[in-house]
Amino acid sequence: MQSLMNLAGGFQGALEPMVLLYCFIGVLSGIIIGALPGLGPSTGIAILLPLTYGMNPTAGIVMLAGIYYGAMYGGSITSILINTPGDSAAVVTAFDGHPMAKNGRPAQALGMAAFASVIGGTIALIGFVFLAPIISTYALVFSSTEYAALYVMGLTAIAGMTGKSVAKAFMACMLGLFVGTIGLDAVNGTQRFVFGITPLYSGIDFIPVAMGLFGVAEMIAVRDEEQQIQLKREDIRFRKLLPSKEDWHFSLPHIFRGSILEFFVGILPGAGATIATFLSYDLARRTGKRKDKFGTGIPEGIAAPESSNNAACIGAMIPMLTLGVPGSGATAVMMGALLMFEMTPGPFLFQKNGEFAWSLCASLYVANIIMLILVIFALPLFIQIIKVKGGVLNSVVMGFILVGAYAMNNSLFDVGIVIFFGGIGYLFKKLEIPAAPMILALVLGNNLEVTFRQGMTLVRGNIFSFISRPITAVILLAAVGLAFGKPIHSVVKKISKK
Repeated sequence: MQSLMNLAGGFQGALEPMVLLYCFIGVLSGIIIGALPGLGPSTGIAILLPLTYGMNPTAGIVMLAGIYYGAMYGGSITSILINTPGDSAAVVTAFDGHPMAKNGRPAQALGMAAFASVIGGTIALIGFVFLAPIISTYALVFSSTEYAALYVMGLTAIAGMTGKSVAKAFMACMLGLFVGTIGLDAVNGTQRFVFGITPLYSGIDFIPVAMGLFGVAEMIAVRDEEQQIQLKREDIRFRKLLPSKEDWHFSLPHIFRGSILEFFVGILPGAGATIATFLSYDLARRTGKRKDKFGTGIPEGIAAPESSNNAACIGAMIPMLTLGVPGSGATAVMMGALLMFEMTPGPFLFQKNGEFAWSLCASLYVANIIMLILVIFALPLFIQIIKVKGGVLNSVVMGFILVGAYAMNNSLFDVGIVIFFGGIGYLFKKLEIPAAPMILALVLGNNLEVTFRQGMTLVRGNIFSFISRPITAVILLAAVGLAFGKPIHSVVKKISKK
């Protein structure tokens, strides 16, 4: 009851005219930033952080939170319409979002992404209000061994991304793991596959690789498919934004299940929305009624990752506000902003600055509603993207991709990485090799190596002590079940028939 009263007071602060205005500006800016390849919420918040100097602390942080929230949806726009993820968390949305757009349902795809984001964010906000004090305590229990097990469980999602050939999918996975090893060893500083090239010492970032594999490869390949896409384009009507009853029937279970699960994943420092989307999509594919249609353009393939990334981003706020431990890159930048406003994140934030903290919580829900309103009214503008002539669209998108790649580190080397992996992505398309396993392996592989080695150091090299830790053992058993559950079930079924 006390939490509800505090939240009600928070809504009074969040609905003040100036705070509401800054929240609107933040969400709008976030949607635009999220749609631009290579930027994403962390970069967007960092770029616009100077605008908050001299602001009222509540208005300033609410605007930054709006950017964070809006960017979570913004990345899905280009992901769905032109298969170019604006942010790493939007990569999974492209798996079914772009095929759905090519099948003549771009409005429904964008609508499902928006509604799923709002529902996921609402569920996560409820969890935030009631569970934040409890969950934040248990989040500290996770050590490197538990994180290593979590990354292993994440890698089991590759089993659901094999496409027509399991061998090709695992080849892509191995390539992703290899790319993740390039650079200096994070544990002892050993050089690995750098060949004296200075920019490689810091490794190859995930974002340029994703932009190349999906964005550049799509721009190259689209000329081969342009006639087919042209034939499938149709006039977009406003009412098509609303998902059908059938869409809701198949999608709602995945929205609720993914939102709850990935809210907890978001609380874990360092897990992030990207891992949450992969896990949620894999869970939906395994438990859905239309398992075989994932990847062909079905709404639940959009609903699962879009609800989870918004739930995870709200979950990531919990350790940042209650423990002073950022749950993601974006919350790390926001924590710097809190310190700038002389608000110290930690256990005493809600006691000493309760009005500010609860206004921030309430603003997350307000940002939900603002985002949905913006999407509804801006839908015709979004749809215009697919009506642009192929040559013009390709040139503009390619320009955004290359500029975004350069803007990340002000480095032409990153531009070269994007182009190089664009060529690999095009080759993947021609050879029918799925790119998703490579991306997943690259995201998780390096973190898995580091946490595994740290965990082995913690248990002094005793692998049995490593896997005997209760939480680690439970997660590893779940990973085994996800990876081998279907084959085991098939064997048991055959034996029982005999």
